[in-house]
Amino acid sequence: MTVQQSSAAAIDAVPLRHPWRWVGAGVIVVLVGLFIYGAATNPAYGWATYTKYLFNERILLGVWNTLQLTVYAMALGVVLGIILSVMRLSPNPVFQAVAWVFLWIFRGTPVYVQLVFWGLLPTIYQNVQLGVPFGPTFFHLNLQSLSIPFLLAVIGLGLNEAAYMAEIIRAGITSVPEGQTEASTALGMSWGMTMRRTVLPQAMRVIIPPTGNELISMLKTTSLVTAVPYSYDLYSIASREIAARTFEPVPMLLVAATWYLIVTSILMVGQYYLEKYFSKGISRKLTTKQLEALAKAQTEAGHV
Repeated sequence: MTVQQSSAAAIDAVPLRHPWRWVGAGVIVVLVGLFIYGAATNPAYGWATYTKYLFNERILLGVWNTLQLTVYAMALGVVLGIILSVMRLSPNPVFQAVAWVFLWIFRGTPVYVQLVFWGLLPTIYQNVQLGVPFGPTFFHLNLQSLSIPFLLAVIGLGLNEAAYMAEIIRAGITSVPEGQTEASTALGMSWGMTMRRTVLPQAMRVIIPPTGNELISMLKTTSLVTAVPYSYDLYSIASREIAARTFEPVPMLLVAATWYLIVTSILMVGQYYLEKYFSKGISRKLTTKQLEALAKAQTEAGHV
């Protein structure tokens, strides 16, 4: 048999069998089925109450307030995170020190404790005054006369998120090789144009995945704003307001969990398409047509 004949001969490959995979899958299916049956027949879950309140007006109000908290706090966190990341990368030691202290405080203390402090802000600082020391006062504000739990919740969540976003953005910017910046400068680009056209497009593929995770985490962290106290988010309305009236906490917790899962699923889909958009030209994975063309070329080369 010649070399050409042996290369052209088909390979009789026998796929490796994995019987224990099917056994494990069968066991999992049985366990899941038993759990679903037990949950469906257990009266403690209160499925009638669950279906009654799933689209309740108060629940939908809680979903809307939770979405607002998430969007506003995340926007504040991203803006402050950009500023802090620039300060961390700045050659100015004062900026570096201020940014480092901010990150140290807000990453080193629990977000629940921070929200409690923000809730106590009108008690700690009852009056805010601006003016000349020992002179006239130009501005005076009595914080105790204001009802701003929503604003305090947004500020508390946003400042905590800024500490994490600063490190995410800094990691994305530093992941771009310095040669990219040097090449842009050699082409006559300004610093702003270099960041906009060279650095940020490449850094986004590093920034987007953790930012999407932070957004999803922020959605769930809004359940802690009861520490402010703010009691009009989804968790507070479901588990404290309605459950306290119906004396059925389990179905109301299921209602809240269902809405968290729905919103999180939508955010995960958006994150997937964003990652796909910013990763264009990065993956070296060949398409089906490219693989077929490559296989055809290799086959033809073997017959030569």
